[in-house]
Amino acid sequence: MTTVQIAIRLPAEQMAGIDAAVPEFHESRSQLVRRAVELYLYRLACERDADRYESLPMTDDEMAFSDDPENWKLTPAW
Repeated sequence: MTTVQIAIRLPAEQMAGIDAAVPEFHESRSQLVRRAVELYLYRLACERDADRYESLPMTDDEMAFSDDPENWKLTPAW
């Protein structure tokens, strides 16, 4: 994976929280920040998907199909 170095400014309280979490949960500040950004971007994607599903609700036929356990047999075993 190619990485790009960036510089950011954070409030002292956030830096204190980062420094407190690093020894227990992460190898470095960079790893913690990368993970935080990764989770935030994932959350944004989930919210975007939820908005799409809300704007295009399932039809009655789709709901009936998903409610019938017999139809589940056709679902691939991922």
